[in-house]
Amino acid sequence: MAETIVFQSLPSRPAPVNTEGLVPWVKNNLFANWQSSIVTIVVGAFLLYYVPQLINWAVITATTVANADACRAEGVGACWGVIREKYRLIIFGRYPFAEQWRPLVATLLMVGLLVMSCTRMFWKTWLIAAWVLVLAAFFALMYGGVGGLSVVQTDRWGGLPLTIMLATLSIVLCFPIAIAVALGRRSRLPAIKTFCTIYVELIRGVPLISVLFMASFMFPLFMPQGVTIDVLIRVLVGVTLFAAAYMAEVIRGGLQAMPKGQAEAAASLGLSYWQTQFKIILPQALAMVVPGIMNNFIGLFKDTSLVYIVSLYELTGALGLALNSDADWRPFKLEGYLFIVAIYFTFCFAMSRYSLWIEKQLNKSKLR
Repeated sequence: MAETIVFQSLPSRPAPVNTEGLVPWVKNNLFANWQSSIVTIVVGAFLLYYVPQLINWAVITATTVANADACRAEGVGACWGVIREKYRLIIFGRYPFAEQWRPLVATLLMVGLLVMSCTRMFWKTWLIAAWVLVLAAFFALMYGGVGGLSVVQTDRWGGLPLTIMLATLSIVLCFPIAIAVALGRRSRLPAIKTFCTIYVELIRGVPLISVLFMASFMFPLFMPQGVTIDVLIRVLVGVTLFAAAYMAEVIRGGLQAMPKGQAEAAASLGLSYWQTQFKIILPQALAMVVPGIMNNFIGLFKDTSLVYIVSLYELTGALGLALNSDADWRPFKLEGYLFIVAIYFTFCFAMSRYSLWIEKQLNKSKLR
């Protein structure tokens, strides 16, 4: 007799937990456990207490009138009028007032070039020519002496144009030097390896201020009598060499992370040393250290503020020049520093986001 099989339905399973949206994000990131909950509550209470006061100071009771007496009135919060009064001196430094359209145009050209260089659709061979033309136009506008423009010595350059120029040229120049030094430190030739090691350790053993001081004040003492090099060039060389030493170690870390099988496979195909490095090893090594490279670039952009010690008034130095020379506006340095903080943050945040975009593009091959 055949056995009768009775089918029984399984109990219903609970509905899947929603992992997307605001509530799941808050639960997972702010109240995941009791420690996280306590920190969230403490930070939330801190923000609830201080943020309204900050908004009241910065927005509600703030004044934008370019009048120092109005800023000193009782009950007035932030004095953004100092920005309206001193913004040209902060942005352009000691550059002649009537000629400040020149650094404005030069800076827009430089920023436009940087944006083009970071956009894939512009990665064409003509971009190299664009770099040459824009750099030539930048220095022609800033220095003058051509096209009927009056000459403005480099010691009068300052503000945002000087900051962008120093950061851009230092980044562009230090990168190939860093690659060469990183390869040199891994070289089997003792002389090259020793030279690169001494260079890196010597530069990393001193602060950037010392390098700038040496480049500005000590280096001219070793030059032949009658031979002088512009202080801006000396500072640019010092910043570039300093940044290259740190960048070289980041790149060397990527090179050391590469498995030996890559180089051995290239050698088995008959590729030379330089073909192996530039076609196989370096592209992969650089891709692995993109965060470290961009971190150095951001640090280099901010380190340009140190050229103030050699009497080059970049963005931070121009702010001190603008406020220290005017006793009426001197009490409102905080608002001025917040203004340049916003400028620095804008550029650094853009560089950070661009780094994330590059990482995303490089990781596409790993997601296949």
